[in-house]
Amino acid sequence: MGAVSGRSEGAPLVVAVDGGGSKTDAVALELDGTVVAEARAGTSSPHAIGMDAAAELVSGLIGTLLERTGPRPLAAVNLYLSGLDLPAELEEFRAEIAHTPWAGATVENDLFALLRAGTGEPDAVAVVCGTGINCIGVRSDGRVVRYPSLGTISGDWGGGWHLGERALWYAARAVDGRGGPTELADAVPAALGLGSVQEVIEALHFGRLPSSGLARLAPTVFACARDGDAVALGLVDEQAEEIATMAITTLRRLDLLDRPVPVVLGGGVIGGRDERLLGTIERLLAEGAPAARMELVTAAPILGAALLALESAGADPSAVDAARSALEGRPAAVVPVPGA
Repeated sequence: MGAVSGRSEGAPLVVAVDGGGSKTDAVALELDGTVVAEARAGTSSPHAIGMDAAAELVSGLIGTLLERTGPRPLAAVNLYLSGLDLPAELEEFRAEIAHTPWAGATVENDLFALLRAGTGEPDAVAVVCGTGINCIGVRSDGRVVRYPSLGTISGDWGGGWHLGERALWYAARAVDGRGGPTELADAVPAALGLGSVQEVIEALHFGRLPSSGLARLAPTVFACARDGDAVALGLVDEQAEEIATMAITTLRRLDLLDRPVPVVLGGGVIGGRDERLLGTIERLLAEGAPAARMELVTAAPILGAALLALESAGADPSAVDAARSALEGRPAAVVPVPGA
């Protein structure tokens, strides 16, 4: 992505970065909301590449933006990254960028960007279900509910990686007789370009296939569910239940169950728009939090990061509106769902 023409030379900039489990987007805007440069790289999650590499990648993206705009004063730099889930992780990342010109940047989890992309309301909940799963809730009085989001050790289940892991588990048991039949026994190795479940197991065991590759199986789970496979249908329902549980629990912890609060949903698994998944989430929310309303984020979370950066720089509401108009057409990443 190159710089946008028609920029005002020397005008102050805000810089926003949104980093997820598969890609990292960065954008530079003037204080009137004009987008002047964009850049993209792979994942910046410290859980995937390490904290020092994450900081280096983000700093490289910001450097690319500033090369494209020319030297500009920075009015605000806001960085929202997957994998910054604990206070210690936020502190470590800030230490990694302490030597840079953007050492004073706002640094937070990428859920804040997703939340702002979906709503500007002061009471809100956001659930992301992409490579992994996470949730955050905010109240107008400043209360925040968040989760460690460290996988099974912190009570989490869901997202593309967990769906893929469970799909392989059921496929393996179907092949060796410990479990019932499922289409996944054939679909899992086919999706990974291998000839059998045994080949998948050995490829993972000997390191020829990274465990992160299991996230590639999420579309296979949804495809098999759409074909009526009982095991895949169960996995889709389990994923929907987990998303709804996180949202309802967060509303309860914030004492917002009885209020018309937006529940913002985003991430690649959500973005696949599977009818059964979304329908089950909607039904469970109606049962557990009837006043809440489900909001699907169709724009890439970099929109929310940009809006937060402009707001932190004190930009006018008209600038926020201009940035939204410029960026909301950028689609969020999705997990393709055949036939959807």
